[in-house]
Parts: sequence; structure tokens; C-alpha cells
Amino acid sequence: MAVISSCKQNAGTSTAASAEQTSTPGFKGTMELDVRDSKADWEPFIPKKAPDSAPNFLVILYDDTGLAAWSPYGGRINMPTMDALAAGGLTYTQWHTVALCSPTRSTLLTGRNHTLNGMAAITEGSNGFPGSSGRIPLESTTLANILKDNGWSTFWLGKNHNVPEQDVSSGAGRTQWPLAQGFERFYGFIGGETNQWFPDLTEDNRFTEQPYGPDKGYHLSKDLADQAISMIRNQKSANPSKPWYMSFNPGANHAPHHAPADYIAKYKGKFDDGYEAYREWVLGRMKEKGIVPKDTRLTPINPLPNDVANHADDVRPWNTLSDQEKKLFAHMAEVYAGFSEYTDAQVGRLLDYLKQTDQFDNTVIFYCADNGASGEGSPSGSVNENKFFNGYPDAIEENMKYFNVLGSPETYNHYPTGWAVAFSTPFQMFKRYAQFAGGTADPLVISWPRGIKSKGEIRNQYHHSVDIVPTILEIAGLQMPEVYHGVKQYPLSGVSMFYTFDAKPDDSTRKHVQFYAMLGTRGIWKEGWKAAALHAPLTGKGHFDQDKWELYHVAVDRSESENLADKYPEKVKELQALWLEEAKKNNALPIDDRTAVELLTIERPAEEKPRDRYLYYPGTAPVPEGVAANVRGQSYKILANVELSSPNASGVIFAHGSRFGGHSLFIKDHKLYYVYNFLGIKPEYVFISKPLKPGKYTFGIEFTKDSTGKYGESIGTLKLYVNDQVVAQGPMKTQSGKFTLSGDGLCVGYDSGDAVSSLYKTPGTFTGGKIQVVGVTVEKAGYKDLEAEARRALMAN
Repeated sequence: MAVISSCKQNAGTSTAASAEQTSTPGFKGTMELDVRDSKADWEPFIPKKAPDSAPNFLVILYDDTGLAAWSPYGGRINMPTMDALAAGGLTYTQWHTVALCSPTRSTLLTGRNHTLNGMAAITEGSNGFPGSSGRIPLESTTLANILKDNGWSTFWLGKNHNVPEQDVSSGAGRTQWPLAQGFERFYGFIGGETNQWFPDLTEDNRFTEQPYGPDKGYHLSKDLADQAISMIRNQKSANPSKPWYMSFNPGANHAPHHAPADYIAKYKGKFDDGYEAYREWVLGRMKEKGIVPKDTRLTPINPLPNDVANHADDVRPWNTLSDQEKKLFAHMAEVYAGFSEYTDAQVGRLLDYLKQTDQFDNTVIFYCADNGASGEGSPSGSVNENKFFNGYPDAIEENMKYFNVLGSPETYNHYPTGWAVAFSTPFQMFKRYAQFAGGTADPLVISWPRGIKSKGEIRNQYHHSVDIVPTILEIAGLQMPEVYHGVKQYPLSGVSMFYTFDAKPDDSTRKHVQFYAMLGTRGIWKEGWKAAALHAPLTGKGHFDQDKWELYHVAVDRSESENLADKYPEKVKELQALWLEEAKKNNALPIDDRTAVELLTIERPAEEKPRDRYLYYPGTAPVPEGVAANVRGQSYKILANVELSSPNASGVIFAHGSRFGGHSLFIKDHKLYYVYNFLGIKPEYVFISKPLKPGKYTFGIEFTKDSTGKYGESIGTLKLYVNDQVVAQGPMKTQSGKFTLSGDGLCVGYDSGDAVSSLYKTPGTFTGGKIQVVGVTVEKAGYKDLEAEARRALMAN
């Protein structure tokens, strides 16, 4: 650092020939500078460099995939890329997760149990208690922060789902977004799911649009692989010696199950034998491959007692289905399989690039999934998964209409619960059930050609998703600090799996205890024994003190098929007490089993105060549903001040949602339209005005709720206004839950992503006039003076 050591005036001659001289107007003399560099001064500002031999880390995390789905584990879904990694690496048979996506993903970010991360459930289900805040606390700093600070580049591609929904907004804080969690680049989607053909994309800290449409070959899995290759290429062109860490999280295999038609066609007829036959078949294959012991038994497809079960999760026996249902259900599995293999092929493109650039051998790859197969499709499957989140049933007659386009942009499909059980063979239940391995046992293959000598071997040590961070840290030669940026850190909940790389398949695990809690379900594993509380998630039944506990010796009974609670009551008491101890230590209390609709619609803290009126202006980014005007379950009004300057004015004035649920106000064929799309069920509710001439207008709609339907839907009357005149009216019903789990936000002047109504195509940009403002109000008073209402709304701004 250059330091001024003296300043001398003289008569114009230098006092030191070696001194640096400078001249300044109005000042005669020299400044003598000490140009010695002090390492202590500048070293703190120089980034740390990772060792030259440091490996890259690539974590590939699928969604909603049970242990029995994929070919490395004996499943019927071909995964050539994963097969190759397994042949050159290690396949883990007892690796577990948290039973739901946001919580598992948080453990892979921090190495702490999900409730220490504030992720007791998905972020949309947060309830304000410390373990369920939906926010990763400062006490749980991320692996990305540690690696970045020590010389790794850090990238995140694909699904996030660790940001509170009220922060998924253009104006919200970014403290929970990937770039604030230690990642230098992000490209993907923030919410829990997205349309694979029309995704809700974010690049770094801003929302962005997809580069091209499905008509030109777009699919999110392909886009993510393209972006991942680009990020690595750009990094290596500038910093070739620097290692990198990448979290690659495709939308697969979460609903909607979207895949190119040629990949779906690969599986035609492959699942016609049904899900119960598949369970028998795949268990035999799993035994042959050594995934489970030879004496492993199947568990029942509906294992919970009638008074415990959530019947929305029941499995309908295959032999009770109609021919139409068998045909549809089998095809739904074909679409899921095509989705999975197509995405595996995109991962293969990324790995091919690493091989071509000589990076593959020193890249530690974790190929895994975040929870068991998903039962959100209901017992009868769905062409629109959002029905599940609205508590609304599917009908076979409605679903069969979409048979030939299943997996295309026209559907938001999900298979029935029977396939969730099948793909989670041989265990009980599936995703959300944390007390059973059906919700938590997941595939994991680890590959590292330079560091793992064993090739194509099985590892039977019991481990969990909290163990991945300690493993990476040990490989990198780093430790999680006790204090990070002045904040004392929670200890890591996991243990490193590094020892397994050189272990024998059946060597003892170094893990001793793992607790489980999810949506009212509870389980605890200790040294080969597991206690499980009989409780179904999302039932709202409560009374947790009345839950009966079962006991399994999973060291010998891998499928948890034999309940030993009556034989070893003291062991049950020991594990119950341990669960409570672990729950307290990990902020897992209180327990919450409220229904999906209740969890998704509770009021949560927000930066903006609750209000009855919302104003929106044209040209802004889509406003996510978590912070947009909430019209669910109540009467509402929409007002729009619009000037039509051309007789051919047309386009969207207001839109919120997608073809799978939403509403839109637009001009078409010189007429004003209001369409309410109820969960994608045809026909849409359509209200139309008479032809309009150029001029200034206040358009409006008023929905008055009269009653609540059987499934929580609002039933009432809709009136469409032009100025203060009712131009159309009629009966209508509205959704009780959200239009989407995430994405497809509120827009003015266009419709982003997928169109709400089949009567126009996105973006449906408004032309031939000017939209001044759109107001949405949930005030109880009806229309009295529409123009005065509009003026008041403007003045309120």
C-alpha cells in the first residue's frame, strides 16, 4: 500500500532523486512516497485460492422419486446417464431425506436438520414458529458460502423452493434468494414447481422470460443443461484453475409431468400390468441387484388404519379400476417415465461436456432425489395437479379428455397414488410420510473417478441428506466454522459419508441417530431401530398424544414390514423419548397437520400492510400470487381505466393464473371479455359485452359470493360492467386455493407464460389503446358509482 511519508516544499529542485514527484497547481514541492507493500494490508482483500488439486462438486437433485423408479435400483425407468455413473461409482441403498422438497433442499444447503433451517414444511406452508419460518436463519450458513469463501465458484441451476413466497416478488428483499445464500450465479425457478413448457424463470436476482417456446423445442430440462454448460464454460475461460460447485435441480420429477412425445412413446405399454404387479416385479429386481436383502417383504398398499388414514392418499386396487381408468393410469406412468429419462439425457449432455473438457474425472457427482414418489395426484390421478392444492376431486370423464395430449403443454398432469406406492417399493406410503421409508428412502449414486477406487459397488450404510454437506467439506479439506460473519453457528446435524468410499458394502454406518418430522408425521431412527407414529399428514386431526407408535428393526427388516412394538415396548418408549429430545433440540415443535388448503392460505407476515385495494400498472413484471391481490374465498371487484384509441384495439387488460386456473379481462373482436377458468375444467366461465367503440372507459367486474360449495369453492354471481352499466351477468364459482403453487403471476397489459383462457394466446399484449390502471378490491360494498370508485382508487394511490 502506498503511504505518504513526507511532504517538503523547496525552490524547485528535488530533495530525493528516488522519490516520486508530482506537481499540483498552486503547490510547489514534492510528495515523497513510501511505495513499500504491506502484505498485512492487502491480503484480506485477496480471495482465497482453492488447492490446485481441489475437485469440482456437482449435486444433481431430482424431485419426487422413490427408490424403485430408476434402472440403477431395478426400476423400469431407463436412466442411461445414472447407470453409467453407478457403474463407475457407488450406489447407496439406505440414503434418506426429509420426505418433502423445501426441507430436504435446505439440508443439502446447510447440513443441518430441516427444522433448524426453518423448513418444517414447504415455504408456502410456513406458520411463524422458528422451525417453520420458511427462512434459513443466519445460524445455518450454507455450504455455498463456505466454498465460495475458500476459492470455489458457486452455481445454482433449476428449482429453489427455499424462499418465502412473500419474498418471491420484484420489490421484495433478496436475503433468502440464491445469490444471498452464497451462489454467484442462479438460473431457474424460485417456487415449488413450474410448467416445464412455460416456466417461471429467474436469472440471478431478476425475473426473466424463457428464450424460446415449446413450438421451437423448448423444455426446461434442456434449458437448464444449456445454462449449466454455459456457466462452466464462461468460468473456465477466465479462471481455468478455479474449481466450482454446482447445484443442478431439474423440475423433474415433480408435477406437472411434461415430456417430449418421443420419450413418452418409449414407454408405451410398459406399465399396463398396473402398479401392484409393478411392485412384485421391481422387488425381485431390487433383490437381484442387492438393493434390498433377499428376504425383504412387500408392505400393504393401504397400510394405515381407517381412523388414521387421509383418504385422499388411498390407493385404488388395480383390479377395481374400469378399463378406461387402467388405460389412463398406465399412460400417466409412461409420461412420468419419459419425463425422467428425458431429463437424464440432459444431465448426460452436461457430463459429456465435462468429459470433453477434462473436468469429469475430478468432479464429485451426487445424483439423487429429494423425497419419495408423490401422492399429490390423488387416488384417480389428475390432468391438473392444482386440484389437489384446492381440495377438489378429479373425475375420470374429465381426465380422459386429455389422454392423447398427456404430458404436453395442454396438461398439468400427475399420476395417481398407486404409482407413488409402486415407485416407493417395497416401503409403506410415499412423499410427506416422514415416519415411513416410502417418504424418505431415495436413490443416491456418487461418482468421483479420481477419488473413488471402488467401481460399481453397493453401499448399505444408513445415511441422510444432512450428511452430504459434511461429506463435501471433508473432501474439500474444510470445516463449517463455529462463528460465521459474527453469528454463532448451529452445529452440523450430519456426519460425513467420505469413509464409505473405501468401506465394504456392509460395514457399519458412522451415523447413530436421525429424527423425522413432517406435516404431523413423526419417526426416529437409532442404530438400526426405527419408531414410527401412526399419523397421516395434512389431515387436521391433531390429537398427537393419542398416536400409536410402531417399531421396526430396519437393520434386518428393510421394508419396515413387521411391527415389533408389542414385543419390545421399552424400546418404543426409549425411541419416543428420543424423538421428543431431538424435536426440542431441532426446533421441530409445535407439530402441525393442517390441511393443504389451510396451510397454503393462512395469513403470513409481509412487508406490505394488508389492504382492501390493490393498484396495478401496465408493463410491470408478473406479480407472484403470494403478494398479489387475494380474491380467494370472497367477493371481489376489478376496475380498469382504459382508453381505446383504435377500433381494432385488442389484448389482455388483466390476467392472473394460467390455463390450469385463473381469470382474465381482455378485448377481443371489439368486445370486452371476462373469463374465469376454474381449475382448468371446461367450459370456462365467459362473460362478453356488446361491441365497443373507441373512447375512454372504466371496465369492471364484480363477483358476489353467496355460498360455499362442497369442496370449499365460492359460489355466487358475476357481473361485467362497461362504465356503470351491467353488460353481462350470470352464476360463477371460484377456487378456494391458489391458481398455482407458484408462478403465473398477476399481469397488466399482457399474460405471461401460459394463457389463462383458450380464447387468446400469450402474451396477448394489449394494443390500440392505453391502460391507465387496474384496481382490484375485496371490499364488501357493491358497486354504486363505478366511475367514482375508479377515481377514488386513483386518489388512494
